[in-house]
Amino acid sequence: MELLIKETLEKLLNILGISYTGVKITKEKENVYYTEIETENTSLLIGWHGETIASIQHILKSLLWKQGVESKTQVIVDVDGYKKRQEDSVIRLAERKAEVAIADQIEIKLPPMNPYFRRKVHLHLAESDKYKNLVSTDSVGEGEHRQIKIVPK
Repeated sequence: MELLIKETLEKLLNILGISYTGVKITKEKENVYYTEIETENTSLLIGWHGETIASIQHILKSLLWKQGVESKTQVIVDVDGYKKRQEDSVIRLAERKAEVAIADQIEIKLPPMNPYFRRKVHLHLAESDKYKNLVSTDSVGEGEHRQIKIVPK
């Protein structure tokens, strides 16, 4: 699977005319693969607020599905650790807001975020020993304005 992902991503980057120095694939857990593109064109590949990298990830997943990869397989595309840093930042924000929700016993809404980061926050707070019995989360809103609501239990 790792080889198929790597070859497909490399072909996509070549078709798009994007230079890169390497592609690393790591299997994080069952059906979840993390790809890291090494490039000197970091900002070009990331794009404005990660839009380009999100588009590349979407196209890659579509190409993999056409090649018979199961739809439940998740492929995360990152460039020079950008997504990991964003993910860590969103998780830290969610933890800070969860602390306030618990201390003040109020509902708190996080800023709107894309489905990937919302899912990460939901899972993190639901699985964390520190928060799972103290808060619950829900997604509210529509489209790009969809956000997470943290509710104290």
